Amino acid sequence: MKNYHVYILLCADNTYYTGITNNLERRIIEHEEGLVASCYTFSRRPIKVVWHQIYNDVNQAIRWEKRIKNWSKRKKEALMNERWNELKLFAECKNETSHKNHLK
Repeated sequence: MKNYHVYILLCADNTYYTGITNNLERRIIEHEEGLVASCYTFSRRPIKVVWHQIYNDVNQAIRWEKRIKNWSKRKKEALMNERWNELKLFAECKNETSHKNHLK
C-alpha cells in the first residue's frame, strides 16, 4: 500500500508552504536543493518541516492539501500545535454577512 504525505513547511520568510508527496524525504530534499526556480520555496530557503500527516488514500490526501492551503496562518499553526479548540474557532465565519449575525 502506498502512503501519501500532506506536509507544511516553515520557510525562511516565516511563511508556510503546504504540499503533498508520496515520498516525503525525497520531496524535502528537492525543496532544499531548489530544483525549480518557480517553486514557492525556491527563494524562501532554508525550509523546515513543521507538520505532516500520512494518508493511504491519495484522494483524501489531495482534499486535505487543498483544504489546508486555503487556511490562514493562525489556523495552520493551530493544526501544527494540536490546539483543536483554536482550530475550530478559526474555522468560524466572522464576516458581517455571516448567518450568525442574523440570528435572534
